[in-house]
Amino acid sequence: MVKLKDIAQFIIITIIIAIPLNYLTFTGYSFGDTEKWILITLNVVFLSLFLLFLPFKKSLSRLPSSVYVAFIVALYVEMYGIPLTMYLFAGAFGYDKIFSLEFLLTGIFGEQTFYVFYNSYVFPASKVVMGIGILLVIYGWKQIHKARKQDKLMVEGIYKYMRHPQYVGFLMITLGLNVMWLTIITLIMWPILAVLYWRLAKREDKDMEEKFGEEFLEYKRRVPGFIPRLRTKKPEKQNQT
Repeated sequence: MVKLKDIAQFIIITIIIAIPLNYLTFTGYSFGDTEKWILITLNVVFLSLFLLFLPFKKSLSRLPSSVYVAFIVALYVEMYGIPLTMYLFAGAFGYDKIFSLEFLLTGIFGEQTFYVFYNSYVFPASKVVMGIGILLVIYGWKQIHKARKQDKLMVEGIYKYMRHPQYVGFLMITLGLNVMWLTIITLIMWPILAVLYWRLAKREDKDMEEKFGEEFLEYKRRVPGFIPRLRTKKPEKQNQT
């Protein structure tokens, strides 16, 4: 049974995340130049801080973290600063006022058929995806930190359903940002980031296998790395001799 303390903690963390996330992902165009660059800085700092939740030990992890930060910087510089994708779309489709892919599709399909749908469903959904990703990072870090203090394999909580919830969280954060404000640069970078986290997960699985042996192999057979199963597998029983 879930403890009331855990529920209260979940609600508090969600509220703390939701308030700055709602402000920092606001994409208005009434800001002055100075205010736009302040907003860029705040977004980059806010979303880059989540790298601190991952206890990096191997040099391999530096590359995914660097690409993640580059993704965040590229996205928000285009969103509020220098809209490179806008200029490319404007030249290709002959529109003179394109601020994002949303504006382009609105011009092509019409305001009633796309703009209302995007603002009512797609944009809010992107924030939900980001919020879930952030919670996965936070709770994944909390549980793995506890396991490392006790020097044991974490197989409870979120880790009962996936072996790498923090990496899934980072991919959901960047995916939500891509849906919310698609740019050519971040569209190219997201699959690269996904491959890098997959490679890092494979490396960590190998390290855990060396440390915990058969205990981890049995856990790996039951629990997928990134995408949870609808029904979890039961532990295999040891043969009696």
